[in-house]
Amino acid sequence: MNRLLRFGATVVLALTVSSALALETDREENPHEVVRQASEAVMSEVEEAQVYAEEEPERFYNNLQDILDSFVDFRGFARSVMGAYASSERYRSLDKEGRAQLRDQLDRFTEVMRSGLVRTYGKGLLAFAGSRIELPELSEEEAARSRVAVSQLIYDDGGEPYVLVYHMGKGRDEGWKLRNLVIEDVNLGEIYRSQFESAARKYDGDIDQVIANWTAVEIDD
Repeated sequence: MNRLLRFGATVVLALTVSSALALETDREENPHEVVRQASEAVMSEVEEAQVYAEEEPERFYNNLQDILDSFVDFRGFARSVMGAYASSERYRSLDKEGRAQLRDQLDRFTEVMRSGLVRTYGKGLLAFAGSRIELPELSEEEAARSRVAVSQLIYDDGGEPYVLVYHMGKGRDEGWKLRNLVIEDVNLGEIYRSQFESAARKYDGDIDQVIANWTAVEIDD
């Protein structure tokens, strides 16, 4: 399996674990313990998928989608990627029609990103079946924050682990949700934001064209 596919698999694993993390929010557990429990649950699902994913890929994608939809802040992530094009300042500067258009664009871009992540990288997730996962402890101070950077080490072949840092945020009336991912020192949010800005320049600021032509960013070995 090439580095891109492994990278993608790690993305989905992090997304899936972070979404399962939200399931435990009401119990107000230490984020480290929540991630540990969620990791075990997620890897159990991956093991189960080994027997059907090749013949029923849509079933696998749908299962991932069901997990991710309720708990990952895809809309917030998409808005961050759009940057100045979806900022509060720009929204306030628009008239009623313009604001409606921006909301529609954000909705469509959120769906494009969500679908792309699951379908591009979902299959790669299966490569991590049986992997060993370690979670460095959080300090009490870190665990008490409303925004927490949770590190995760994934060993899949006995060599150096993949290092993930996924940034979780907790709102006043919602549970923990994924806000950004840093994988092997690669900041996913920054990469996507740069890709969006480049596409916006290419299409002379036509955001509809950016969304229509959006594809998952490729990362070389």
